[in-house]
Amino acid sequence: MKDGIHPNYVVTKVTCGCGNTFTTRSTLPELKVDICNACHPFYTGKLKYVDTAGRIEKFQKKFAAAGYASLNRGKKKAVEAAES
Repeated sequence: MKDGIHPNYVVTKVTCGCGNTFTTRSTLPELKVDICNACHPFYTGKLKYVDTAGRIEKFQKKFAAAGYASLNRGKKKAVEAAES
């Protein structure tokens, strides 16, 4: 391998959004992650919504007024020209 072209490989402190921290090795001295093995639903067995930038609230707000409008609309009328 050539000298001087590889990045430094250091001990890295990883901090999760849930507060969990652990150490590993990487080219960066510190990493911040949103989900780790302590809070991921696959590992914990609990359902948890990860809402980035309020997307769930934005969706609910957008479609709250509409409700079930398609059910209240009624059925389309048959073409009357075919009957004549």
